[in-house]
Amino acid sequence: MGQIQIENMEFYAYHGCFKEERIVGNRFLVDLTIETDMTIPSKTDSITDALNYQKAYELVKMEMQKKSHLLEHIAGRILDALYSSFDTIKKATVKVSKMNPPMGGKMEKVSVTISR
Repeated sequence: MGQIQIENMEFYAYHGCFKEERIVGNRFLVDLTIETDMTIPSKTDSITDALNYQKAYELVKMEMQKKSHLLEHIAGRILDALYSSFDTIKKATVKVSKMNPPMGGKMEKVSVTISR
């Protein structure tokens, strides 16, 4: 068993509960951890035996382009897309962070983490 981690993927996207957020947009960070069996690719050195993390990144990017109101919805969609595309995932965790959220106070970010 092993973990693939793709950290601090940065996207400019149009998510939020407020209409203005879905028009103006904001910066988002996504962290992804995927647990999978790495026994075969660690021996064969072949991408065809491994979980292709370039494809995982592309799935995250595609989901980040779809507007949502909630970070929970984005994280759930990302997990759905990953599990639909890779049958070797044992567990996946996604963290979606909105930078400088409009919450009436100074803060760096707000984040939601979901594991499945």
